Amino acid sequence: MKILLVEDNRQVAGFLKKGLMETGHVVDSAYDGRDGMFLAMGASYDAIILDRMLPGGIDGLSIVSALRATGNKIPILILSALDEVDERIRGLKAGGDDYVVKPFAFGEVLARLEVLTRRSQDSMLETTLQVGDLCLDLLSRKASRAGKPIVLKSREFKLLEYMMRHAEQVLTRTMLLENIWEYNFDPQTNVIDVHVSKLRQKIDAGFDRSLLRTVRNAGYMLTADI
Repeated sequence: MKILLVEDNRQVAGFLKKGLMETGHVVDSAYDGRDGMFLAMGASYDAIILDRMLPGGIDGLSIVSALRATGNKIPILILSALDEVDERIRGLKAGGDDYVVKPFAFGEVLARLEVLTRRSQDSMLETTLQVGDLCLDLLSRKASRAGKPIVLKSREFKLLEYMMRHAEQVLTRTMLLENIWEYNFDPQTNVIDVHVSKLRQKIDAGFDRSLLRTVRNAGYMLTADI
């Protein structure tokens, strides 16, 4: 599943993100209400884990209300240190699907998340990704472009999967480091540029149109647009 995690406590966010990724999920993170709102309204997710109290001028309930006002029915699991019954009721009435009080056990969060998404899933699990004529089979772990097989190493496969799940979006080096390598490098490192360069050679070499673009002073984008 592709999950949005909005949590301002970076230690808690790191704990949750690590656990979710270890159980096979793709996770985007935001650490304040403004960024959380931007990601929630601008991208497609299978579920959102949302802290109730957030910096940035926008709290968790405002994000929930904004999503529900647009008709978005994505499952939302609210996290909060506010454990009073009235506060839980407020969270649920605002549009949250479940409410977990801090401190919590990761197993409980995972179980509640699985229940929420199981209820909402009305289609088969996504097993293939496609951007233009580039295809990625998540089950066989095979890639191809215009029917031509592409041999990828493990890290290249993970990098391509992340970029295809975020196609048409500018991905910064920091985003790639956090989500593909799962820990922080020196921001001056060229590890991202090296891997992206190798991936570009594999998916674009020999084709008239490049799918993997460099966005100057920003990062990279995988796009099928000319």
